Amino acid sequence: MNVPPEDGRLLRVLVEATGARHVVEIGTSNGYSGLWICLGLRATGGKLATYEIDAHRASLARENLKRAGVAELVTLVEGDAHAETPKLKQPIGILFLDADKEGYLDYPNKLLPLVRPGGLVLAHNAVDQAAAMQGYLRAVTTDPALETIVLQKHARGMAVTLRKRQAQ
Repeated sequence: MNVPPEDGRLLRVLVEATGARHVVEIGTSNGYSGLWICLGLRATGGKLATYEIDAHRASLARENLKRAGVAELVTLVEGDAHAETPKLKQPIGILFLDADKEGYLDYPNKLLPLVRPGGLVLAHNAVDQAAAMQGYLRAVTTDPALETIVLQKHARGMAVTLRKRQAQ
């Protein structure tokens, strides 16, 4: 269920390269991808808000993030991200989606206004679960305010969407 190490490294690099100070992750699982994100946030001085619906996974994530020494960078919200994320108010540098694929379209509908111009929306499993993400992929590839590429280093793939600084 975890992102492969190559995708973890990509997360870290994108966080650091964009200077992200506020990253939102949907789908904490056991905290592995959050750890990679936090490695980038150490360089930017940023924080991670991560959402997990499963209590057991959230508990594992808390333990793993604490053991890795990055717990102070993380706010872990246990609950349904569809209901919890509308409470967010601050600008988002990177939004990372790795949860219910059928629900991917709901998150940018709610959170894209908070993604800063030049910020990114990253959607994991954009290749191996593309059928479940059709609405999401159509939305991010047809919106003139966004530019999306799908990276496929392995079978899972990641859609990387830039919120353009100006619509073209």
